This record gives sequence, C-alpha cells and structure tokens, in this order.
Amino acid sequence: MIVVMQPYASESQIQHVIDRLIDLGFDVHRSTGEETTVIGALGVKKEFDTGQIEGLDGVREVIRVSQPYKLASRAFRREGTVVDLARGVRFGGPEIVIAAGPGAVESAAQIDRIAEGVARSGAKVLRGAAFQSRRSPYGFEGMGERGLWLLREAAEHNGLRAVSEARGITEIPMLIDFVDMIEVGARNMLNDDLLDALGAAQKPVLLKRAPAATIEELLLSAEHILAGGNYQIVLAERGIRTFETGSHTTLDIAAVPAVHRLSHLPILVDPSRAASRRDQVAPIARAAIAAGADGVLLEVHHDPDHALVDGAQSLSIEQFDQLMGELRLIAAAVGRRLA
Repeated sequence: MIVVMQPYASESQIQHVIDRLIDLGFDVHRSTGEETTVIGALGVKKEFDTGQIEGLDGVREVIRVSQPYKLASRAFRREGTVVDLARGVRFGGPEIVIAAGPGAVESAAQIDRIAEGVARSGAKVLRGAAFQSRRSPYGFEGMGERGLWLLREAAEHNGLRAVSEARGITEIPMLIDFVDMIEVGARNMLNDDLLDALGAAQKPVLLKRAPAATIEELLLSAEHILAGGNYQIVLAERGIRTFETGSHTTLDIAAVPAVHRLSHLPILVDPSRAASRRDQVAPIARAAIAAGADGVLLEVHHDPDHALVDGAQSLSIEQFDQLMGELRLIAAAVGRRLA
C-alpha cells in the first residue's frame, strides 16, 4: 500500500501517518520526492480498510499496489532513484556511467594498466573480481583480499570508483572496506540471505538479472535489499537463456525501457556477459545506450588473448577507446551524455 501525502503536508502530519501505520502493524518506508512525500506500508491484508488512513490530515490518496514488489515500484517513488558513488559518479541521472575492467584482478601491473586505459577513455568505475564464481573447481578462483587491495589502489590512482562481486555473506565485510559498490552476480540473484545482508549493509549494490529470471523476479530480488533499508541499487541486464545459440545468452534489450516503466531503480547493461564474444560486445553496448540504459558494464583487458578469465569476451584497451567515442555520439542523439 502506498500513502501519498499532500504537497503541503507538514512534518508532524507525515510523522502521525507513519506512527499510525506502525501501530496497525505495518512495516513502513518513507520516500521524499521533490514535490511530495510517499509512504510505503508493507504487510497490507486484503480486508484492511484504507479509510483508516485516507482520513488522516495531510493524506492525498492511498493506493493499493498490485505488484508483489512494493518499494521497487514506480508508484512508491515517481522520480527515478539516483545512486551516488561520490566524486560525481551517479547512476540514474542525466549522465550515462561506464564501468569497465577485467573479469578478474590478476596482478598489480595488470589492473593498473587497465585502470589507466579505461580512465583515459572516459570510464568512471573500475570493475574487477577478487573472488571468482566458476563452474569448474579447477578454474582461476581469484586473488581474494589481495585482489581487492590492488583494485582499490588502481581505482584511487586513476580517479575511479570500484565495484567487485560478493559470492556470499562472509565476503561482504571485506568488500565494504575496499569497494564503492558490491556486485551480486546472476548466480546469486535468488540468494535471499545475501540480499538481506546487503539490505543492512548500506552500500550501493549492482544486482544482476539471472539468465532464467523474469523482470518481476529481478525486481523482487531488489525488494529484499530495499526492505532492509538500502535504496542504493542499480539493476543489470546481462542476457537471458533462450533457444538461440548465436550468443551465450540473449540480451533482453526491451528490459531497459520495461524496468524504467515499472521501477524507479536505474538499470545498466552488461554486453560482455550477454555475448561472450568480443565481436558482439560493441554493437550490444551501442544498442543499450540507444534503448535508454543508465550505464554499461564492459570487460576490458590489456591482453585479452592471455587473460586468465573471460578473455574471449573482453575488449582490448584500444577497442574500448573506439567504442567510447561511438557511445558519446549515441548518448547525445538520445539527449544524454557520458559521465
């Protein structure tokens, strides 16, 4: 249930409505927009009489939300959420943010060289996994805490923000100390324990859609984090599993405008994961910007053919630089700009 307050509602009236909802047993979340305050009440029963709230001073209307996700819905927050990573890096604003870096941190020299290259071309966020989720137990498992140290240092030296993936709850405290945003990979989109822990962590989260998940299921996963009080969420479309074999997954480009219609949360696109082929990455990235994505997440390596992880889908630094020039033109054509 959503309670929309009058634009002129006083703070005491707003607080009275919140107190009344709490007394009635609801879990309450407040969203203050440019013009009005919206209060989300979770736990509404079918037989609840909304008139108990509609008659309170300062209340404009009470809306029953039909979607199973309440806090992630556009009804709860009409203005789009802007996730701020500091130093002018903001997902969801007029600027499009590019995050780039290797699939995994391999060494100090590797991550420094890549960070310098992507920063020079205009990226604002450095990606790089320190803990690797691998299908095979024999693959490279990442550098762990040492990798996070190297990622942080490379980001700082090049004026970038840093994002890295958490595979489980135990890695969250370490990641909080080193990165500006914690990634939830596609395999963990339905890991409720991890999502609930990130809701309490109060750290920006990059939440990737699982290959077999619907948009509604993605938003329900975001709801877990929102219900914990963390509203700093960026969604990521990285392809869904279909019968098509021409790419690793099929990028659901229509998910970008669909999410913008259904939710206030920003969304970026990960072309590298969707394609898993270097020659398909740039066209998908261009399509993502044209479709209205708030950012693009790209795998970039200074020597892709010898990368320990995901080299086949990684752009070289030179290819990334060329793509950034193309993305700037497309961003301008749709009324936006690269950060």
